[in-house]
Parts: sequence; C-alpha cells; structure tokens
Amino acid sequence: MPELPEVETLVRELRPHLKNKKIEKVKILAPKMLVPLSKLAFIKKIKGLTIQGITRRAKVIVIYLSNDYFLLVHLKMTGQLIFVSARGRSISGGHPYPTDDPGNEINQANKYTRAEFHFIDKSVLYFNDLRKFGWLKLVNKQDKDLLLANHGIEPLVKKFTSSVFVEIITKYPNRKIKQSLLDQSLIAGLGNIYADEACFLAKIKPERLVYTLTPAELRKLHQAIISVLKLSIKMKGTSAKNYVRADGSKGGFVPYLNVYGRTNQPCKKCGRPIVKIKLIGRGTHFCQKCQI
Repeated sequence: MPELPEVETLVRELRPHLKNKKIEKVKILAPKMLVPLSKLAFIKKIKGLTIQGITRRAKVIVIYLSNDYFLLVHLKMTGQLIFVSARGRSISGGHPYPTDDPGNEINQANKYTRAEFHFIDKSVLYFNDLRKFGWLKLVNKQDKDLLLANHGIEPLVKKFTSSVFVEIITKYPNRKIKQSLLDQSLIAGLGNIYADEACFLAKIKPERLVYTLTPAELRKLHQAIISVLKLSIKMKGTSAKNYVRADGSKGGFVPYLNVYGRTNQPCKKCGRPIVKIKLIGRGTHFCQKCQI
C-alpha cells in the first residue's frame, strides 16, 4: 500500500495536469467502490464539475471540485491513477501491473480499469484496481471533514512536536511501538515501510512495548519519523514491490532503505543479517544488534 511519501509524490506530480480540467463524462465499471452513492447518483453529481486543486490527507487523495464538492480517492493495496493527455501522453502512479491482453502495456488503461473521468479537452483520468479494495467518494465539505476526522496528526506539520508525539504515542502504553506507529487515528499516513525505517534510525526494536521507551528514545523516534519521511519525499518515494511515480518511473528511496525488504541481507551499520518477523499481522524488519 502506498504510504505518505508515495501519495504525496503522486499528488504533486498530478496537480499541474489535473487543475482546471472540466469533467465531461464519467464511466463507472465497479459501482461498489462508490458506496454510499449509487452509480447514477455519482455520475449525475460529478458531471460538469471542474477540478480546482488536489492535495493529500493521510493516505487519501483529495481532489477539490467546483460547487464545493470533493472527490476522495484511496488506492489501498493495488490502486492506480493514470492521466492521459489529449495528445496521448500518459503519466501514472500507484500499483503497476501488466495485462494479458495484447496492446495493453504496464500503466495503461486495461481490464482492471474501474472508473474513467473524461474531460472536455479529451484528456482522461483512469482509476485502476486489480483487487477492488480502493474507493472513490464524492462528498461535500462537511462530509469530507467528517470522513477525514478520524485520522491523526500529520507527521510533517509544525504542530507535530516532540511533546505532542510523546502525548499521542503514550496513550496506549501496553501496545507494541509499531502498532501505535501504524494506528492512523494517532499518526496519519505512516505505514509499514517507514515505521520499520524510523525504528531502525531510533535504534528501537519495533516489538518494544511503549511504556518501556525512555524519554530520550521517544525523542529520537520522533526525529526519525520526520527524517525518513522528508528524505523519501525528496527521493520521490519508495518503489519496494509495486509502487511507482506519476511519470511511471520508480521512486528513488530504495537505496536508502536500511531494513525494510532487506531480509537476511547485512545490516548497513553492523553487518549482521536483517531479521523479518510477523508483528501485528505485518512483515516487520529490524537489526537484532543495532536495535534494542
């Protein structure tokens, strides 16, 4: 699943291409992704609206529309957005996958296309999703705010201070630290990759219980979260497994990964093999020597 840096990268790269596009027609091929709206209600409401901007909240893409409407997009595990200009130039972001059909290349509209947004200038935005876990929600401002209210603080805002982080993370002292880091109601957008990487930078094993962390360790973890997210955004995200940038290229953060996806490879600091365990249902990577 794309995390904060990947979604932020996608939003930044799609923004100049989507702004001021007026929706001429919409095709919905997987109506269940629109719940609670019906297919007909969704199409009726969105037709003729203009995209005024695009931003991100947690892992959700927020597209600002005219008439005070918002289109919320969540890619989940296998979602993909593809913008094809009127001249046929394609940019995409999300989960890339080939199809078995001749002529359908990676990152093009294919049999996994679930929605199509056609603009009056003949450009198109496609939403693809192999597993159909992603969703599209067309809402007004009140409903948008309500839907996004259960997300915690954004970790890259000024208000995410060390003291605020400690207050948030110690709400559940008997949890494993990684469980709280992945809790979207506490910290928005932080996922499996960056939780593992932040714990490594802070020299903390992800299975430690929160109450065992010292004030100094909590301060280090706070700074590690900010550092790893900022670096990943600078490098245009991580392409571990399947996530790519909006232009179809891979993110540049992979060479900077210290533990995630490096099972049995030598630790870059001490040389011992990186260990992978199952923690709260997620693959979790760490160094047994560097992290305590």
